[in-house]
Amino acid sequence: MESSRGPPRVRNKAAAPVQISAEQLLREAVDRQDDKLKAPTQRFADLEELHEFQGRKRKEFEDYVRRNRINMNNWTRYADFELQNKEFRRARSIFERALDVDSTHIPLWLRYIDSEIRGRNINHARNLLDRAVTILPRVDKLWYKFAYLEETLSNIDGARSVFERWMQWEPSEDAWSSFIKLETRHQEIERARSIFERFTVVHPEPKNWVKWARWEQDHGTSDLVRDVYGTAVETLGDEFMDEKLFIAYAKFEATLKEMERARAIYKFALDRMPRSKSVNLHKAFVQFEKQYGDRDGILDVILSKRRVHYEEQVKENPKNYDAWIDFARLEESSGNPDRVRDVYERAISQIPPTQEKRHWRRYIYLWLFYACFEELSGDMDRTRQIYQECIRLLPHKRFTFAKLWLNFAKFEIRRGQLSTARKLLGQAIGMCPKDKLFQGYIEIEQNLYEFNRCRTLYEKYIEWNGSNCQTWIKFAELERGLDDVVRARALFEIAVNEPQMDMPELLWKAYIDFEEGEGNYDRTRALYERLLEKTDHVKVWTSWAQFELSVPDDDDAGTADDDEERPVSEAAKSRARDIFTRAHTRLKDLNATADRVALLNAWRSFENIHGTAEDQEKIEKQMPRKVKKRRKLDDGEFEEYVDYVFPADDESAAKLAKLMANAQKWKAMQAAQKQEAEGATDGE
Repeated sequence: MESSRGPPRVRNKAAAPVQISAEQLLREAVDRQDDKLKAPTQRFADLEELHEFQGRKRKEFEDYVRRNRINMNNWTRYADFELQNKEFRRARSIFERALDVDSTHIPLWLRYIDSEIRGRNINHARNLLDRAVTILPRVDKLWYKFAYLEETLSNIDGARSVFERWMQWEPSEDAWSSFIKLETRHQEIERARSIFERFTVVHPEPKNWVKWARWEQDHGTSDLVRDVYGTAVETLGDEFMDEKLFIAYAKFEATLKEMERARAIYKFALDRMPRSKSVNLHKAFVQFEKQYGDRDGILDVILSKRRVHYEEQVKENPKNYDAWIDFARLEESSGNPDRVRDVYERAISQIPPTQEKRHWRRYIYLWLFYACFEELSGDMDRTRQIYQECIRLLPHKRFTFAKLWLNFAKFEIRRGQLSTARKLLGQAIGMCPKDKLFQGYIEIEQNLYEFNRCRTLYEKYIEWNGSNCQTWIKFAELERGLDDVVRARALFEIAVNEPQMDMPELLWKAYIDFEEGEGNYDRTRALYERLLEKTDHVKVWTSWAQFELSVPDDDDAGTADDDEERPVSEAAKSRARDIFTRAHTRLKDLNATADRVALLNAWRSFENIHGTAEDQEKIEKQMPRKVKKRRKLDDGEFEEYVDYVFPADDESAAKLAKLMANAQKWKAMQAAQKQEAEGATDGE
């Protein structure tokens, strides 16, 4: 089996003390090769023997090309053989025959041209290149080779004529760049400039205009650079305008210390380009202002652009409350209160179209942020008016927002108007009671240490919604915190006897934890018994067993220091084991396989920690084994599933099978005896 770790890592990546090159390795491989394995070297005694060998090889090559004419490798090997023998005429003839077969094979043309160049047949090479570019005018490699040959021979006019012929086909941008570089290398600046003009006509992309402008920066004047950028802006127009062109133009003006020109370029572009196409342009403008402008200029750039963006958003969708919130935040950062109020007033005027709460969720935050802004600004009367107007606007009979009422009440508390805040929350509970309203009101009273008011509020809360178990739990925790254990226990008793609870398991757990925390272990056991009358969930059994482990032998020992770890007594282990045994018997009777497996796993964990070797062996014998079974589905197909087989069930099944087999045997014997008796009677 292959390892999944991957290739081993090289730990020492330092260079070896002795460096060996690939050339040296190849040379040593050839030098140390065994003489028996070396390729035989053929030597010719006279010219006649050489001619005989050449004739034989030519016949072989002719046979190859006759059998497979379209395989260009046969032709090139044939031509290379003739070139090695300095038979240039024969090689030329072979190349021509190959070109008759396939005149579009570019490697063949290149081999043919390279052979003529190596043989210093320059005119032949020129003629071949001329033929090649005539037949294949869209192959850039041939044109590059033709121009390079002429330039290598210092025939600049010839190279220029080659490029001119090539440019008539309007090739790619790289071809034009090569032509421009040729003229630039030979200081033909005007020629290069005229080529750029033709280049931007054929390929009018913005990057080519930028390339021309940068070329003018190196070989022209600043006026020429400005002319190039100006011509580019006019030629491209608003439809094909690109941010990279304006960024390059502005950076050029900045290098000349023409800051006003650069700023004007940025503003000109930002006014005409849409937001989706000018993200980088805006970033460049901000960076420019940070580098060369003042603080007011920077803030103005950022805020103005963001204002335009948010104005476009809210104009497109006036009910986009997230955009209104961001817009208001932007104006708050500008420090102009009038602008902030104007945005908030425009935003809150966009009332949701329907009286559905999901449409009002984001809208209500506009009012809350507006009130918070006015409170921080110090205008308390205006803040109060905002809260009152928002409360008047909401359809409280259909829905309300507890956050609004609570924020209004907390505002009044901060102003020292406690009675007003209580009236507000009382009004809210009377008009539109909600869980969050009760919880927030109770929290406020708890922070004020008004526990009698908290009791009253909890009573009203339970009258309104008695199925919320968290309410009962919090009420009981309040009473326990006030050291009124009797009231807390009474609350738990009333709660567990309620017929409808949203999450009764949490209520029972809180009640059990309460009694355990008070040290009433007998009451806790009674609660577990009562709970198991309602449910046989495996977690209840395991929780009871864990509880028994924490109970000391004497109930009075619960007053000991909790920080000291107390060893588990044998009596506690025995009680926990008895509970596991009861639970296993109960779940076995109910045929709850999954719960039974979970219980046995918990029991085994218990025995591994607290049991003896004998106890551990005993529980291991009860552990089930997994088996794969098949069952038929409604559509007639079968599916595999995993089932558990318990050893005790196997033994019972084996005993039952043995009993049934014995019964069948006995029945067969009775039938045989009866048949014999009937046969004897017939014989008589």
